[in-house]
Amino acid sequence: MAESNDGQEKTELPTEKRIKESREKGQVARSKELGTFAILIAAGASFLIMGDSMMEGLLNLIHQTLTPSRDLMFDAERLPAQLLMMIMNTILVLAPFFGVLIIAAIISGTVMSGWNFSTKAFAFKGNRLDPIKGIGRIFGWKGLVEMLKSFAKFLLVAVVAIVLLRAQANELIGLGSEALPQGLAHMASILSWDFLIVSAALLLVVAVDIPFQLWDHQRQMKMTKQEIKEEGKQTEGSPEVKGRQRRIQMEMAQRRMMESVPEADVIITNPTHYAVALKYDSVKMSAPQVVAKGADLVAAQIKSIAKEHDVPIVSAPPLARAIFYSTKLEQAIPEGLYRAVAQVLAYIFQLKRTDNYEKPSPTVLNDLPIPDDLRHDE
Repeated sequence: MAESNDGQEKTELPTEKRIKESREKGQVARSKELGTFAILIAAGASFLIMGDSMMEGLLNLIHQTLTPSRDLMFDAERLPAQLLMMIMNTILVLAPFFGVLIIAAIISGTVMSGWNFSTKAFAFKGNRLDPIKGIGRIFGWKGLVEMLKSFAKFLLVAVVAIVLLRAQANELIGLGSEALPQGLAHMASILSWDFLIVSAALLLVVAVDIPFQLWDHQRQMKMTKQEIKEEGKQTEGSPEVKGRQRRIQMEMAQRRMMESVPEADVIITNPTHYAVALKYDSVKMSAPQVVAKGADLVAAQIKSIAKEHDVPIVSAPPLARAIFYSTKLEQAIPEGLYRAVAQVLAYIFQLKRTDNYEKPSPTVLNDLPIPDDLRHDE
């Protein structure tokens, strides 16, 4: 099991933030064996396909180099231009071949982890010069794995090469009886196919290396529980900061709620433990809405503000508790409470029409129809 510097076991899967930071540093799953295999296969296949035209182009360039014209030999000013032209022609002849190798290298590098370019991967790292850590990397378990892979590649290539040479022994000996041009072409064909077959044998090493690199990268990316907690603090803030933010949000919400109390049509109370403020606009609302509610100290504050702004206060304990538990702020009351609230509002509106609403409200409104499923007894 992987361990961190402080000895804790890395048992947790990496977070999205950890994965993103690792990719920015260039730390992704890579298989060098896959890249080597892809380049070798691309080289062998390209030489089989483009070998004849490439060799013909190179032979023509060699012929032109070794048989310069008389005018060129006696004109020193033309020699640099001629040399530059020969270099450019050589590049043009070899460009398709090396272009295929570059494409194969790029594709093989993006197969496992996608395209990822990081400038941080080129940064100087002083710990790379530490001889003790260098020895640790060489003689560590990863160094042992690399040594085993190298030995496996050597053994695999040697076995395949010996088998091919033994199978082609008669054909190779027969090259001596062929004319020089045909013999060279035949030799090039044999070597090209042998190179491709030997390179293809490395697929066995690649098939083992890719799962190993994916597993090793996942192992290195794992985090300890403490690292998860620290990252959570950095991302979301410490519990103290989050608690303070919640308190500020609650205070702001309560302040906005208290500002709505003067606009209410009625305050229904318990009378001491609960208070809910209702507002009803027959044009804009389909049913009365709760604009403020609270218990204990908050309920007392609602009633105090209501008294300051002459908002009628009615004591109806069952209805107050039913509204308090069933309805959220700025939401309409449930249908089951329509009749009870309608009776309260009718009472208040009647008082207002007779200019008696400033007189003390009755202590309790009894016999209000409260459905059993909405009742909340103390």
